[in-house]
Amino acid sequence: MEKLGTRDVYGQTLIKLGAENKDIVVLDADLSSSTRTAKFREKFPDRFFNMGVAEQDLMATAAGLAAAGKIPFASTFAIFATGRAWEQIRQTICLSSFNVKIVASHGGITVGEDGATHHSTEDIGLMRIIPNMTVIVPADGYEAISALEAAAKYYGPVYMRLSREKFPVIYKEGIDFQIGKAKIHSQGTDATIIACGIMVSLALNAQKSLKQEGIHAGVINMSTIKPLDTKSIKNAAETTKAIVTAEEHSIIGGLGSAVAECLGEEEPVYIERMGIKDKFGVSGKSDELMKEYNLTQEDIIRAVKNVIAKKESHINHINRKKVFIKSY
Repeated sequence: MEKLGTRDVYGQTLIKLGAENKDIVVLDADLSSSTRTAKFREKFPDRFFNMGVAEQDLMATAAGLAAAGKIPFASTFAIFATGRAWEQIRQTICLSSFNVKIVASHGGITVGEDGATHHSTEDIGLMRIIPNMTVIVPADGYEAISALEAAAKYYGPVYMRLSREKFPVIYKEGIDFQIGKAKIHSQGTDATIIACGIMVSLALNAQKSLKQEGIHAGVINMSTIKPLDTKSIKNAAETTKAIVTAEEHSIIGGLGSAVAECLGEEEPVYIERMGIKDKFGVSGKSDELMKEYNLTQEDIIRAVKNVIAKKESHINHINRKKVFIKSY
């Protein structure tokens, strides 16, 4: 299976965007080799700013550059971008809706051996809660390229989460990306899996295995967490009456929370939220951690079966009540 790193394509895409638009500038917090912004530095040294280990300054300076008409791409690890500099993002970027693109690498637990201090499992929630912020989590390298191009054209604050690990390739180069629009891979009849990031490829594999067992699950790539494609979520809930969300993030505040909030208001159905269960990460290899935190293909299959069982139990309960009332 071909794999492509979302952070790896970031560096090359920045060069392309920078060549197309002289107003694009790039800022980093002394991690340009890891975030891949070093490639932009080599091509456009006059438009690259290494802010050092000073993430608050990174975000505040990006806001100032945006106020001067530039299009800043600010990068560091997700844990530092969203945690250490949260107040600056809120006060200096989002409050004025400045045109800053925060593209953070090393999201989730697939950072691996770096452990809890570097595992960003809260970043999506931290960014999603801020007004004016758009939140994007690409499912593979090619979608990341298209998402970066869309973000560059979009006016307003954007947070995009990239990963250290290489992702299985799902799409072809040039895949269309629209901010706020989900990609519906298939319509299910029994359940729907709504996933983002690395969990999309696992959801697609799980879907194939479930089909062999006679279970028909739809798969939706919800790469834009905010603004959320509520129409696609509601349609899936109306059709299957059972939803599984899958994310490499805490189940609190991320994709699972966003979908549950939508369904609670629009179309209440049974839902299983797959993600980090209110825990910190631990040190280990990425694949080991995905197993440790129950984020594997097998776990998705189990979650789908669980939510279907809940749905069927509810239907049977309703039918028994109808029979009782009719008999009475």
